[in-house]
Amino acid sequence: MGSVEAGEEALWSRSLRGEGEAFGVLYDRHRDRVFHHAYRVCGNHHDAEDIMASAFLELWRRRQDVRVVEGSILPWLLVTTTNVARNHGRAGRRYRKLLDSLPRSQDRSDSTAEEGPLGLQGQLDHDLSSALGTLKPIDLHLVTLVVFEEYTLAAAAAALNISPAAAKSRMHRARQHLRAALTRAHPQMTPARTPALEGEGL
Repeated sequence: MGSVEAGEEALWSRSLRGEGEAFGVLYDRHRDRVFHHAYRVCGNHHDAEDIMASAFLELWRRRQDVRVVEGSILPWLLVTTTNVARNHGRAGRRYRKLLDSLPRSQDRSDSTAEEGPLGLQGQLDHDLSSALGTLKPIDLHLVTLVVFEEYTLAAAAAALNISPAAAKSRMHRARQHLRAALTRAHPQMTPARTPALEGEGL
């Protein structure tokens, strides 16, 4: 793993010198994880693609501000993806509010009525996205890095520029909050069986 991290740091250094090929390698290396995280937060494939593209644009635009954690830019990129997704969600809600205020034609009402309910996986994705959306930004970043991306608590704290003790306390509360939110959405699931939140609280 050390050689991989060293290789990534070298790629990032080359990117900072303006080498587009090195940046392209980093994009290929991380795009899938960034997309999956974007989808986890927003619950929509099309929006996730837009969020992923915006996150990489921010990576390049703010390249002088990027914090490398444990030899990788991925933690910074995931935090940025979360921020982009939250901003995208707010813009989407404003857009839907505008659409809802407009008169609807009969054809549109009929087509909407014909749409089927979400499948089970789609509903679970939607519920997880909704639960994540209730977290404070810093807690959402912690959950992303520790629970979903399996970084250590120390690495997550370094990425977010907070103390390990603060990260531990916030992580514990965030896990409890998510367990409660997901259990309310799916009463048949006990907290111990809630996806991605099993194990000891940190």
